[in-house]
Amino acid sequence: MAIQSLRELNAYNLRTFRRHYVAEISGSLGDLGTFLPIAIALAINGTVSLTSTLIFSGIFNILTGVFFGIPLPVQPMKAIAAVAIARSFSNGTIAAAGIFVGACILVFSLTGILRWLSNAIPIPVVKGIQVGAGLSLIIAASSSVLQPLGWVSPSWADNRLWGIAAFVALLVSNVYRRVPYALAVLVLGLVFAVIRTSLAGHMPGFAVWHPFVVIPLPHEWKIGAIDAGIGQIPLTTLNSIVAVVHLANDLLPNVHGPSITQVGLSVAGMNLLGCWFGAMPVCHGSGGLAAQYRFGARSGSSVIFLGVLKLVIGLLFGETLVDLLYRFPAAFLGVMVIAAGVELLGVGESLNTTGARDLNQAGVGLLANAQQHLGPVLTDEERNRRWTVMMVTVGLLVGFKNDAIGFLAGMLCHWFYEIPGWLEKGRSRWSEGRLRLDN
Repeated sequence: MAIQSLRELNAYNLRTFRRHYVAEISGSLGDLGTFLPIAIALAINGTVSLTSTLIFSGIFNILTGVFFGIPLPVQPMKAIAAVAIARSFSNGTIAAAGIFVGACILVFSLTGILRWLSNAIPIPVVKGIQVGAGLSLIIAASSSVLQPLGWVSPSWADNRLWGIAAFVALLVSNVYRRVPYALAVLVLGLVFAVIRTSLAGHMPGFAVWHPFVVIPLPHEWKIGAIDAGIGQIPLTTLNSIVAVVHLANDLLPNVHGPSITQVGLSVAGMNLLGCWFGAMPVCHGSGGLAAQYRFGARSGSSVIFLGVLKLVIGLLFGETLVDLLYRFPAAFLGVMVIAAGVELLGVGESLNTTGARDLNQAGVGLLANAQQHLGPVLTDEERNRRWTVMMVTVGLLVGFKNDAIGFLAGMLCHWFYEIPGWLEKGRSRWSEGRLRLDN
């Protein structure tokens, strides 16, 4: 049965790529706005090997596309990366952090904790995490990537003018969806980067990969796990596993996507393998999925293409690419990240419609099978409550820049709304118990 399902997924991959290869290729590049800046920053500091990162993330892209059949991204673990960049982690320290998180996610997957979380977390909280991630991407791209640019600085190829041009082109692509925006931006950005790198005299050259193993020292295990790993676990669990599975169901309802446990095992396996070889700790993420979907990806063929590209480049060029990628225009990367954030914001719109999984599964009312607003089913009070829970989750997540705080705030809001119902059920059961005793 599993083999038959795998054949069907890859038949879908091949069929989609043949019919829409330009869209799939363009979509495969949609997440580079998140992947490249973090990978380059870590490689420049000597924290990870760019060669190993490209090779292993490429392999993981290929396996993800083959086994899941959707454009599921392979993204950096952002909480670990942030601490590693700020504190200039060694190879062993960041490897220890990634391996620690991978081991924790493996335990969560095998024990059913992830599956329990998926069933226990209300849909408004899940969508709040997704929308909060989208807003976080937009804010980060605007403040950290685009705002520092000048009108004509730091380069003729990277400035606010190019950022405005890229944004206008993005708006055009919203109207004309067949335009391969990400592909066009990547090609133009690479042309600019090649020109700037050649003028600086640092062009890439052939450099065959020589594998090496990273074995963290005792103090590196302690720093990596406690200072970076623990903070990554809620982000990975909520945004990279639970939220991404829900988003895949929202965006690609006609494709049989992976389960919570399968995505959890995938995240665990990637880090329990790649980090030992100096690769960057990675996960799957709802932001990357939204980005790749926004730019045209609809099947696993998109990430298979990206994986092959990464693998070939990593094996042949490796570390010599650092200077070239460092000169890729930040203006283009920032606008691509904003596009991913806007796509994630869009999932909040379906909170009170049949696009919300809990309402769709409930099968209530005459509109259960209709893709329209559930006004006759949900009361105004119920819609307001669901919206409030989602926005509390979004607000606290963005305000504190912490998924765990947003999640806890949303759950508390949800539970407080449930208190009257719980009290009513308790009184009803107590009354029924009294009646039985009296009889």
